[in-house]
Amino acid sequence: MSKHPEVHVAAYADSHVHLASEAFADDVDAVIERARASGARALVCIGESESAASRAAGIAARFPGLVWYTAGVHPHDAATWDDTRHPSFVREAVSQGAVAVGECGLDYHYDFAPRDVQRRTLTVQLQLAAELGRPLVLHTRDAEADTADMLRDAAAASVCGVLHCYTGSRELARQALEVGWYVSFSGIVTFRNWTDLDLLRDVPDDRLLVESDAPYLAPVPHRGKRNESAWVPRTIAHLASVRGSTAEALAALTLHNTRRFFGLSA
Repeated sequence: MSKHPEVHVAAYADSHVHLASEAFADDVDAVIERARASGARALVCIGESESAASRAAGIAARFPGLVWYTAGVHPHDAATWDDTRHPSFVREAVSQGAVAVGECGLDYHYDFAPRDVQRRTLTVQLQLAAELGRPLVLHTRDAEADTADMLRDAAAASVCGVLHCYTGSRELARQALEVGWYVSFSGIVTFRNWTDLDLLRDVPDDRLLVESDAPYLAPVPHRGKRNESAWVPRTIAHLASVRGSTAEALAALTLHNTRRFFGLSA
């Protein structure tokens, strides 16, 4: 018997996938069809820049009812933010169907943009989410104090969001959950060096999302390969095992949560 048997679920969601990445430039349609064949019923394509959001919109248009998209500016690119161009691009994307603002956030691990610039760019995108009535897709790494401050601002502005590909502390997750946010886990949780099983159990059923973050972070046994949505069931199965559930039940639960969070049609 294989050490890593195939995982089959009837229906699941990938709440965060970079289908607009250059990594999928040659075969994105085939990647989406493999996901559909494996049970994917909702794929949220992240538009973390103007160009990515434009490509994401085109992909979503080709796969209505299966692929949706977002629009924002990633913290790595915060230094490129323009107070005229970028808010206009986000507003236009939402008017054309983008279901969330982001991926945006704070990344103090790589510091590709100055931290004060990252904070300001996130603040503006939080304001846009409030203005447009859309949820926020948040990237946070090594920035817990400032992320906690942002969560308080989001609560005051009645903005809901998701801590995507979450690898932070249980305390920050608790603070996010307290203000109504969601927490999403990726294939990282299947890695041997993931040890915080309590965090995986802490998130209530109605606030849990799963994602691929493809083309990054392929789950075991595909670690190191280009990731894709069709492998999300492996992450689902691992989470289900830790949480005392079944893959089928957790897949259905997180599909429902993804549709509710992003306001997707069934």
